[in-house]
Formats: sequence, structure tokens, C-alpha cells
Amino acid sequence: LNNYLMKKTVLITGAAGFLGSHLCDYFLSKNYKVLGIDNFITGSPKNLSHLTANSDFEFREVDITHDLKIHDSIDYILHFASPASPIDYLQIPLETLRVGSLGTENILKIALRNKARILIASTSEVYGDPLEHPQKEEYCGNVDPVGPRGVYDEAKRFQEALTTAYHTYHGLDIRIARIFNTYGSRMRVNDGRAIPAFMGQVLRNESLTVFGDGSQTRSFCYIDDMIVGIYKLLNSNYTKPMNLGNPDEISLIDFANEIVALAGNNNKIIYKPLPINDPVKRKPDITKAMNILNWKPIVSRKKGLKKTFNYFRSLSLEELKKKEHKFA
Repeated sequence: LNNYLMKKTVLITGAAGFLGSHLCDYFLSKNYKVLGIDNFITGSPKNLSHLTANSDFEFREVDITHDLKIHDSIDYILHFASPASPIDYLQIPLETLRVGSLGTENILKIALRNKARILIASTSEVYGDPLEHPQKEEYCGNVDPVGPRGVYDEAKRFQEALTTAYHTYHGLDIRIARIFNTYGSRMRVNDGRAIPAFMGQVLRNESLTVFGDGSQTRSFCYIDDMIVGIYKLLNSNYTKPMNLGNPDEISLIDFANEIVALAGNNNKIIYKPLPINDPVKRKPDITKAMNILNWKPIVSRKKGLKKTFNYFRSLSLEELKKKEHKFA
């Protein structure tokens, strides 16, 4: 009983999402009590179904953009609630802006009431289509606030500003993780991002769709590495934004060919026009994370992709054929 009472409680928003559900698993494995909240707008109950029998885990279906009634004693907060892929936030732009603004302030108020440390999930998208390469935390970005991706970019930029203001004016204990492309199990096959898109296409025996000429680059970090980075940042004393990601950069055309080779298929690659404001380059400078957190990714892309491909291969044909997410 004493051990149970001594356990720290972490509140995780966006708990049913890709990153959020893995965070729930990780913190439970570290002997925390976890309160997960989500409104399922892009998350899935399936991502948490394995935790229903865990007495240290509690889930509540909540929309954090509304007035929150959470009276539990909270020690830490991980704020990961947000649509996170273009296919989502282009369909639900207002919800994306609200969760970054109203939702974030509601969560910051809970942190303040509880004197809890809060880590917010920001994104490499705050750098926009970067004119600096690789991207350091001091780079202020090249973002079009009224472009199609602006709803997500500006929601996250505002979230950083609001969180920093709570730190400056209220003394709130904050952490800001700027998360670069991350992949692994529980990604939605229809979420529009490169890895689930390519893997879904090869498993459905379709041609792979590459936008532009495929020369644009991304840097992919495996989920296990990212979760450790987030945990280390939470437990550090660093209150400014910090890049978390894998600097192993690859062009999307080379990446598509890697997925085809992994699948052992002979899928064709077709080209479509590049979406507006799609970043041409994306690579984190993780010097701060290496020096301050003693963290860097250790899972190779080859190993991470194999694990992720096995996850997608385990899905039913019906799940693989879901082409897009429809919002009510």
C-alpha cells in the first residue's frame, strides 16, 4: 500500500494517439500511475486496449479544449493532444488551432494548480520549410501562417509561446520537446505520412506515391528512441525548446526504394505534385540533447523499419484498405 501511495502520477493528453499510447506504456513500466485523456478525434481506443486491466492506468474520454474538471493530484503532465499529420489538420483546422491554444491553456492551468512539471510536444514544423540546415533550436523558422500547414505550425508555435509565458510569469516548471519525424507501431495506416503511406501501399500491392521529384529529405526516429528522449528531457532541468529526433537524413525517393526492398515486392513508384509549403529539407541538430540529456537515437533505420513493417503486416486487410480518416 505504501508503495502504491508513493507512486507519482503522470497525466498524458492525447493518450490514445501514436506517441501518447507509447508514453503510457513507458511510464507504467517505470512504476508511475498514469491518467490518460483523449477525445479520439485522431487517436484510437485500440492503442490502449492492452492497458484496461492495469490498476495503475486510468483513462477518461475528454476534450481538453472545453472546461476541464480534473481534481486528481498530478505530479507530471505530458501534453501530446493534437492532430499531427497533414491529412488530419487540413480536414480539422479549427480543432487543431483550438487544441494548441485553448487546450494548452487548460492543461497549463492544471499544471499550475498542482505545481506539476509539464512537458509539451512541439514539433519540427515550427521551423517551417527551413532556410537553415540542419535545424538548431535557435533558428526561428520560415513559416507561412496563412498557408495550408499554418494551422498546425502556428498552433504549435503559439503553444510554445504560451507555455513559456506561464514559465516566465507564473514560475511553472516546463519542458518543450521539438519532435522530428517519428515512426513505429500504432501509426494509422491512413494518416498521410511517408512511412504508413509507403508501407500501406506495398502491402496493398499498389504503386508508391512520391511527391515532387522525391529529392526532399526527412530524418526518421524510431519510437523507442523518441520515448527515451522525452523521458530524459522531462527529468532534466532544461526549460528551453529542445530538438528530439534522428539526424540520419534520407531523400524520400531513396526511402521509398528502401520500403520496396524491405517488402520484397517490385512496386512501381509514381510521382505527384509537391503539396504547398511541404518542407524541402528536415534534419535536427541534436547537439543539445546529446550534451544535456546524454541522449541520441540508437535504433538503426533498418531495424526500426523492419519492426514497423511487421506491425503493419499484422493488420487486417480491412484496416490496410482504409484510405483516409473521416471526421464527424
